[in-house]
Amino acid sequence: MLHAVIMAGGAGTRFWPASRANMPKQLLALVGKQTMLRQTVDRLGDLVAPQHTLIVTNERLLPTIREQAPELPDSSLVGEPCKRDTAPCIGLAAMLVSRHDRDATMAVLPADHVIRSGSRFRDAVRQAVGMVDRQPNLIVTFGIRPNYPAEIFGYIQRGARLDVHDEAGPAFVVRRFREKPDIATATEYVASGDYYWNSGIFIWKASTILSALRTRQPEMVKHLESIVAAWGSEQQHEVFRREFSQIKGISIDYAVMEHAKNVAVIEAPYDWDDLGSWQSLSRLAGADRFDNTIIGRHLGMNTSGTIVRTSDDHLVVTVGMKDCLVVHTPDATLVANKHDEEAIREIVKQLEARGWTQYL
Repeated sequence: MLHAVIMAGGAGTRFWPASRANMPKQLLALVGKQTMLRQTVDRLGDLVAPQHTLIVTNERLLPTIREQAPELPDSSLVGEPCKRDTAPCIGLAAMLVSRHDRDATMAVLPADHVIRSGSRFRDAVRQAVGMVDRQPNLIVTFGIRPNYPAEIFGYIQRGARLDVHDEAGPAFVVRRFREKPDIATATEYVASGDYYWNSGIFIWKASTILSALRTRQPEMVKHLESIVAAWGSEQQHEVFRREFSQIKGISIDYAVMEHAKNVAVIEAPYDWDDLGSWQSLSRLAGADRFDNTIIGRHLGMNTSGTIVRTSDDHLVVTVGMKDCLVVHTPDATLVANKHDEEAIREIVKQLEARGWTQYL
C-alpha cells in the first residue's frame, strides 16, 4: 500500500519578511492562490488515501496545518519537538507507517516545491511504485533535467538506462549524488547531459529505508525506536521530546543516499522548482517587458529587473530602481539587492541578536 510522507518542517528564512517562525514558506501562498502545503496535498489526488498521508512538521505549526488540511485525521499529523533535519524525520515516519503496514511503500515529498501538472506527477509516482514493487530493495528518486547551471540545487549523475516500463519518463541507474556545485562545475554538469537536479522526492519500501538507517545511523534508530514504542501511550510526548532532542541532525542525503547502491532515477515528466529564494518568483510568475516580477499593486517608474511582492490593498511605488527586491508585509518591509540572497539569512540573525523577535 502506498503512503505519502510530506516533510513540512522547514523554516524558509530566505523568504523573510513574508516567511516567519509560525508561518514558514510552506504555509504561504507564494505561487498561486493555495499554500505550498495545500498544493502538495492536492497533488497526490487519488494516489493516497487521507488516512495514509502523514505530515511531519514542527509541533508549533500543527494548529495551522490542521486548518490547511482539515480532511486529514489527527493521527496523520506529527509535530517534532525540535529540528533535526530530514533523516530523523523520514526514519520516524517509516517506523510509524510500518506499525500497521509492514510492506508499506512510501512516497516522501517536501511540502514547499512547485510542480506543474499534477497528472504527470502522479503518473511518475505510479511508475516509481511499480519499479519498487518489482524490486523491493530499490530506491527511486526523480531527476529534473536542468535548463541552466544552477548552484542552488544538488545534482544526480545518471548511469545506464534501465529496461523498465517508462510510460512517464525514462529511468536510469544512479551513479552518484553531487552536492551543490560552484558555477563552473554546474556548467560542466549541464553540458555533459548526464546530470539532473535532485528533486528530493523519493519512493521506497519503508523496510528498505529503515534497513539503510540501521546500518548507517544506528544511534538515531535507537532513539526513534524508543519514541515509537511509546507512541499512543500517556508517555508519548515526554518520550518524543526527550529522545528526539538527543538525535544528531543529519539530512537523508548524507545519512543514506550518498552511500546507497541500489538507486534509480526517473527523468521527471513534470515542471519542478524548489522555490529556494525570492528570485524563484521570476522563473515561476514571469516578468513584464521591463523584466519586473510584480505580485500585488505596484507603480513603477524607471524600474527594471525588480521583484515586488505586496498586497492588492497596499500600493508600492518604485522610482529609478534596478535589480531590487521589495517585499511588503503589515509589520516589516524588505528592500534589497535581489542578487544578495545570503543577506536575507543575515537579516534574520541580526533580528535575533537585537531581540526583535516580533519580526521573526
